[in-house]
Order: sequence, then C-alpha cells, then structure tokens
Amino acid sequence: MSHFAVIAPPLFSHLRALEALSQTLINRGHKITFIQQAEALDLLREPAIERQPIGAKTHPKGSLEHTLKLASKPGGLSILGLIEDMARTTDMLCDELPTVLNHLAVDGLIVDQMEPAGGLVAEALGIPFVSVACALPVNREPGLPLPVMPFEYADDERAHKLYHSSQQVYDWMMRRHDRVIARHAQDFGLSPRHGLQDCLSPLAQISQTIASLDFPRHQMPPGFHCVGPLRKPVTHESTPWPIDPTKPFIFASLGTLQGHRYKIFKTIARACHSLGVQLLIAHCGGLDKTQEDKLLGHGATWVTDFADQNAVLQQAQAVITHGGLNTVADAITHATPILAIPIAFDQPGVAARVVWSGIGRKVSRYCTADTLEQSLDFLLHEPSYKQRLIGMQEELRQAGGVERAATIVEQALSPQKLSLSRAAS
Repeated sequence: MSHFAVIAPPLFSHLRALEALSQTLINRGHKITFIQQAEALDLLREPAIERQPIGAKTHPKGSLEHTLKLASKPGGLSILGLIEDMARTTDMLCDELPTVLNHLAVDGLIVDQMEPAGGLVAEALGIPFVSVACALPVNREPGLPLPVMPFEYADDERAHKLYHSSQQVYDWMMRRHDRVIARHAQDFGLSPRHGLQDCLSPLAQISQTIASLDFPRHQMPPGFHCVGPLRKPVTHESTPWPIDPTKPFIFASLGTLQGHRYKIFKTIARACHSLGVQLLIAHCGGLDKTQEDKLLGHGATWVTDFADQNAVLQQAQAVITHGGLNTVADAITHATPILAIPIAFDQPGVAARVVWSGIGRKVSRYCTADTLEQSLDFLLHEPSYKQRLIGMQEELRQAGGVERAATIVEQALSPQKLSLSRAAS
C-alpha cells in the first residue's frame, strides 16, 4: 500500500488524534512514519507507527519539557516564548524534512494545521499532503473572529471591526513565526506565505469539528471536511468509581497541559460541594497527593490523575472543562452538557462556540465558587442544553469520524495524485 509521513506539533492532544487516524490507516495496510524531535516521538503509544527522530542538534533532550512548560502557563512573556519556540521548531523542520522525506520515499504527508513546515516542504518537493485541524481550524474568513479569540458571534459592523483589530494584534504577536514561514517559502521558490493559514493543503483539509459547533462559515475550500473527533471506536465501559445514580455526577478535567491548576479545581470542588453533587476530578498528573487530599476536603468525591473520559462522560450529567476541543467533542458524543472554563490557545474560541451553539455555558477561570455553582446549577436543570446536544449527536455520527478521515487521506494521497503532483512540479 502507501507510505505516509505525519508532521505535527509535539502536543499530547494533537498526537492522540493523529495516532488514531494513523492506526486506522495502518489497519488498512498503509505504513505510517511520524517525524519530529525524539522526545515528541516518545509520547506516541501505538507500536505499529514508525518513528523518525530529527533535530538532534537544535532540539536536544530537555527541549520538549521547556516547550510544555511554556504551554502550560501561557500569558505574558511565556506566550511570546512559546511563539519563539514554535518558530524554532518550524525552522528546524523546514531545514531537515527535505532530506529525510527523500530518504523515506513517502507517498504523501498528513500535516497538522499548526505546523506549517509540513505544507511548505511538501509543496517544495511536489509531495501531496492533507491538512488536519486537531484544534479549531485556522482557516480565516472575513466577518469571523480567529479561533484563539474569546468573542461571541455577531454579524454587524462593530463586531467586524473587533474581529479585524484583534486579528492585527494576533498577527503582530505571531510575527516571529510568520517570518520563518515567509523566509522558507521564498527559499523553496513558493508563492509568498505569511502565516499558518497560507500553508494548508489544496487537496483536502480534515477538521475534528462539525458545522453546528462552529460559527457560520461561507468560504471554506471545496476540499474541507468536518469529520468529528479522530478517535478509536468508543466502547461502553463502567468506571471504577461507585457513582450513586440518584445524585448528579459531574466530571472535571482541565486537560494534560492545565491539570496543575489547583486553584481552579478548588473552586470547582467547593461549588459542587454546595450543590450536593458527586464530583470526579482528573488532573492528568498535574497535582501531588497532598493537593489531591485537599480537594477531597473541599468537596470533591474522587480525585485521580487520569480517567477514561468516554466511560466517565457516559454517566456524567455535566462536564467542567478548560474548553479543549477533544473534551467538547467527547461531550457531544455522549450528550453531556458543558461548563467551559477557558484558559488559553483556542479554548476561549471553543468556549464561545459552546455558548453560541447552546450546548453549555462558560465562566471565567477567576470566578468565585458561588458564580460557578450558579452556572452549574442552571446547566443541570435547564433541559435545552441536553436537547441541543442530542440533536448534534446525529450530526456527529454522520460526520464519519476517523474512518471517513482515513478514506479522505487515501483518496487525496493516492498514487495517481502523487504522479500528477510531481509531473506539475
């Protein structure tokens, strides 16, 4: 069959989604090779995936820890440091990928939207590639806010001015990364490129979203596909916690990068205690035993490092989340109302879309326990959230998920497309 290479940022949630897609393609007889710094490849779980480490000189041991530390505490100088780190990684990939890809003789690339090097190098070498939006799509459209912005949707002059001015601020902040993109595009002999949005596949783009979760879009490219979450098939399993079916059960998680935020978990625990509901907190290894015990004292029923999110959401009456797209998609899968506490990256944008679509509410990460309690209580007792989620479940089922994504990859990166692409280069 075919040999595909995967180019993605070294972020846990992105790797999980692309692993699921890769495993599906492997099951269909294809070969998959992930190419990244060695420490990022250590995060992969699927043994059938090939690993090709690069960047030994520019990204030695300890580099990924530095990146994840910046990503876990974004804001101020940290966010600028993270952008600088992104620029260095893109620079390294653009320098080293051409030699590696020629050596591997791959038939096509599967490229995360957040890593522009994959698209740049693919076009330079005449290799067909597919773009995958593991987070909210970076595709820009006039009249819509960028996915990293917290704004609600509105179609009026004031909103359009706000969206435009915020985009200018974002572009200013991303200028270091954008310069790397522009320089390598010029060096490769490509047309001018100015940002992530200019490095997407002309063949096919795959998104983990569904149309009803996003703001109204009217200018997406013809090869754009909303397939829903890239996951292995969901199994119906019980959880190890003795959940009382007569009392509401709440699941709270802030994801792998934000699981260290004890103060937010403390606020959640106090709010749930006041409501008299059961609360499971999963901190993804971000807290120590002392902090776990304190959260139990503040009102959490159970505290753990990791939980089978799908198994828990099958039983939960609500989920409290940082607004990560993966958790929101899983909540839609199980029709679990959402209380979003966005922190960084595309989380404010996801939270705004959760509110707009009517499947949940959002509160500030600085809110009091009383405010959180009021929002959670309303979420538990207002049936319209559940009703809208049930309606979105069908759209999610029809989207096709990881199997449809694998078919799109096969069709876009077929040997025939490869021959045509190289003949035109």
